[in-house]
Parts: sequence; C-alpha cells; structure tokens
Amino acid sequence: MFPRNRVAGVAALVFLVILIGSLGYYILFFGQESFLKCVYMTVISLTTVGYGEVIDVSRRPVTVIYTMVLIISGMGVLVYAASSLTAFIVEGHFTGLLRRKHMQSQINKLSGHCIVCGVGETGLRVIDELLKNLNQVVAVDINPQRLSLLENVACSAERRAGSGGEGLFFLEGDATDDQILESAGIVKASGLVAALPTDKENLYITMSARMLNPTMRIVSKFVDVGIEPKLRKAGANSVVSPTLIGGLRIASEMIRPSAVDFLDKMIRSARGTLRIEEVPVKEGSKLAGKKLGECNLPQKYDLMVLAVEPSRGAPMEFNPNPEVTLEAGMVLVVMGEVHDVKRAREI
Repeated sequence: MFPRNRVAGVAALVFLVILIGSLGYYILFFGQESFLKCVYMTVISLTTVGYGEVIDVSRRPVTVIYTMVLIISGMGVLVYAASSLTAFIVEGHFTGLLRRKHMQSQINKLSGHCIVCGVGETGLRVIDELLKNLNQVVAVDINPQRLSLLENVACSAERRAGSGGEGLFFLEGDATDDQILESAGIVKASGLVAALPTDKENLYITMSARMLNPTMRIVSKFVDVGIEPKLRKAGANSVVSPTLIGGLRIASEMIRPSAVDFLDKMIRSARGTLRIEEVPVKEGSKLAGKKLGECNLPQKYDLMVLAVEPSRGAPMEFNPNPEVTLEAGMVLVVMGEVHDVKRAREI
C-alpha cells in the first residue's frame, strides 16, 4: 500500500528545493533583491516556463553557475515528485484512500455491530459465520494483505444482502490502539471478538474494550490455559481455546459421528442458513405472559424450541413443556433459519 506519509514527504522535498533556491539567490545578491523575486526566479527556473528573468543573473558567473545547478538538481526533484504522484493515482492508492474514507463514514453510522480484531484463520471463520447470521461486522487488522482475504467474504455478504445481509466493513490498523477501536465504533458496538495470534494482544484488547464499552459482550481467543482467568478478569464474557475445541471435535468424531455430521451439514449447507439460535424474551415482548404452546413458534415462524433458559446462566429446561409460561428475561433456544429467528426476535 502506498504510504500516505510518502506523499507528504515528496511535497516537503519540493518545498525544500524552492526554499533553498530562493535563499541562494537572496544571499548571492546580498539581499538587494526582494525575497519574493527570489522565489519567483526559482520557480520559473525549475519549471522552465521561460517568462524571462526577473533577476539578471548573467552579470555574475557565480549566479549563472548556481542557476544551472539549481535547474539540474531541481528538475530531478520535480520529475521524481511527478512520477510519485502519478504512481499514487494510477496504482489506485488515491482511489483506495477515498474508499477508506467512505468506509469510515459508513462505520461511524453503525450501531449494535460486532468488531472482529484479527483476520487470521480464526477471524475469517468468525466473520463469515457472523455475516451468515445477519450481523454487521467491522474487521480490524494491521495487515492489509489479511484484509484483502475478506474480499470473497464481502462478495458473499453482498449476495446475501437482498435477503437481509447487513454488510462487512474493513478497518486497517493496530487493534491494540484505543483510537483504532474507537474508529471501529466500539462505543456503539454490541460485541467484540479478540482473535489476534498472541494471548497478550488479546488480553490487552479485552481490557481496553471493556474500559471503552462496559456493557458490550466480549469473546476472546486464547492458547495458554493460564491466561483464561486473566481474560475473564480483564472483562471477557466468554473465552474460547481453538485447541480445546479441536480436541473435543476429534473425540466427538470418534464416538458420535452421526451427531457431528448433522451439525456440520446444518452449518455448511448451501441450501439455507439453518442454525441453533436464541430468542430473548424482553420487557414488553408479545411472548411475555403467554404459555409456550400458545406462542405457536413452529407454525408462525417455523422454529423448533429446543430449550428454555429461565435467566442468563440458570439451568436450562430441555424439550420444554408447552405449558411453560414465558416471562421477561427468559431465553428460548430454537432451531431454524436465521431470517425466521430475526422475525421472532422482532416481536
């Protein structure tokens, strides 16, 4: 990527050449000519416009030699500046800069979105699944090449947009920097996933995110088992070890292959987005005060109710009785298409 500070460096170099050239004329003529005339003489010499000399340099050999050196060296600088500016535009860097500004303006409008820090092997899977479940996602990574891997994911999200997809947004920067997290809209975000390669980075991001947004949900990846309690104390609502999950998956493949195959086909099916999701019963919900059987979730929303959680963290009632009365604060664990789940949540 063309570094923005290189453009500033080229501009500073051109300014420096003009300044040095002007000071040279001013000193060679012992201040008898105005500094503005010296600047003008320098500019018309470097640009070779041929307007005519405003300062007569032909009377003194030293000024003639100085003018020739200034033209030769200054032209080299101007050619370099022109080629750099051309490269900046032709190679798409200027377009990229405008695209990033447009992306930032879109991010500033988001609310209730998820931030994924780290677009590695884990982060890519997280982003893809969040998009399939119709979440707005801001992906943050310091490596632009990793962000480019999301182009295919973004195209898939655009194809789903007609059926409710909310979109994917990119932000290049160090996720451990508070300013980058603020640029990602952390204050208005509903959740953050820390999926960077090292436990130290994920610990730092978790702590910073919790300080910037005390109410958001934070899920962090970890490798070293010893870091788990520190992540929870730093503010993580949940922590996940890919190694541990991988071990459990291998064991499940050995002892319950059909169940694992069912879940795989459900998640990876190209015919739809069938998922096991949760539907919270909020204050003022039309479900509150009704019996589960009266809600007719299978008929109205094509959802199968697998369990009822009386409150967050409480023991679940699996295969709940239709006579269970739903109250605000309860959570229904259901299986169905993500669009049907979304419709149920809206009530």
